Amino acid sequence: MAPVVSAACVCGCRDGGGAAAHAIAAALADDDIDGAIALGLIAADAADAVVCLHCSDACRSRLQVARDERLQALAARERYRARNARLERRARERAEHRATPMTTAPDPGAQATTAATAATTTAPALPSAAAAALARARAKAAARHKP
Repeated sequence: MAPVVSAACVCGCRDGGGAAAHAIAAALADDDIDGAIALGLIAADAADAVVCLHCSDACRSRLQVARDERLQALAARERYRARNARLERRARERAEHRATPMTTAPDPGAQATTAATAATTTAPALPSAAAAALARARAKAAARHKP
C-alpha cells in the first residue's frame, strides 16, 4: 500500500513544492518511521529533496534531526555487523590454529633415557629461551647427583 502524499504539512505549510517533505513530516508525526523512510527520509539525495523552504524552522529541524538519527542508527548497525564479522573471523582463525598439531623436530643430540625426559619430549614445545633454561637446570642437577 503506497503512502498517501498530502499537500498540507504538520506545521501548517500548504506549499505544493514541499509535498515530499510534508508527507515525511506527517509520517514522523504519526510515529511511522518506516513510512518516512519509504517516502525518502534517508535517500541519498534527501538532504536537498525533502526540504520545504516555506515550512517553519522547527519543522525543517525535526526532519533534519530525524534523518540524522536514522543515518546514525544505520551506521551503528553497520559497525555492529562489521564487529561481529571480525570477531567471528578471529574465533575461526583461533580454532583453526588450535586444531593444527604442533610438530617439533627431534634433537639428534638428546637421548630420552629416563621417564622424565621421555615425558618432556611428548609435551608441547617450550619457547626457545625457556627450553634452554630448563636444559641448563637439568644439566646442573644431573652434575650434582653424580657420585
